[in-house]
Amino acid sequence: MGFCFEGSKRALVYEFMPNGSLEKFIYKKYPSKVDHQLEWKTLYKIAVGIARGLEYLHKGCNARILHFDIKPHNILLDKNYHPKISDFGLAKICSRDESIISMLGTRGTVGYIAPEVFSRNFGGISHKSDVYSYGMMVLEMVGGRKNIDNEGDRTSEIYFPHWVYKRLELDEELSLQSLVMNEEDRESAKKMIIVGLWCIQTDPSNRPAMGRVLDMLEGSSEYLEIPPKPFLSSPSRSPQTKLSFDSSTTMDVL
Repeated sequence: MGFCFEGSKRALVYEFMPNGSLEKFIYKKYPSKVDHQLEWKTLYKIAVGIARGLEYLHKGCNARILHFDIKPHNILLDKNYHPKISDFGLAKICSRDESIISMLGTRGTVGYIAPEVFSRNFGGISHKSDVYSYGMMVLEMVGGRKNIDNEGDRTSEIYFPHWVYKRLELDEELSLQSLVMNEEDRESAKKMIIVGLWCIQTDPSNRPAMGRVLDMLEGSSEYLEIPPKPFLSSPSRSPQTKLSFDSSTTMDVL
């Protein structure tokens, strides 16, 4: 809406977003900070809205914009809980026909950074790096917890994608957000889980583009295939330990 420039102080002025950031509505450690938890219908609409925003950044602009810091903290909600992507401090602009970009160093927030961003051995950096971050965020929205929980009793309980994949594979009931679920809610949650797991595939070429993500979210879960397991093991508690990934399985879902 405008800007402020005074000496070394500079600020961009945006519209006021009365509901603040998404993070305070999805993590169970924040219940005292909000009047109520968001309903599944609202969580699902937020996930779809963020996907539309990312598709616009990747395909709708004259130049492709890669955000590189998609996480709940950077998703702001207006009075009607419509999401808007914020904080473009790490964003990079590239041409729309540029599939792989060069970049020095690592950008993003731990827990949401795509494997190829911190190690080029996993592939080239592209718009699929934002897809990975989106997938991690969606899984957190479903689970009501961060994807890496250092308070877990055992290593197998720490890495949420590992936990949710195992239960999805065994067709077990998922203990997700502590909200009452009807059949429509279960359908939405299942779609969000499957889409999230597709988005965090280790090989960038196996992740869907945001347009395909929208198709999967807005279609029926009946036609969604469970993706290959994108990892071999969950990370240990030590921040020095790197994640182990399975890069042997490939499937083109572009």
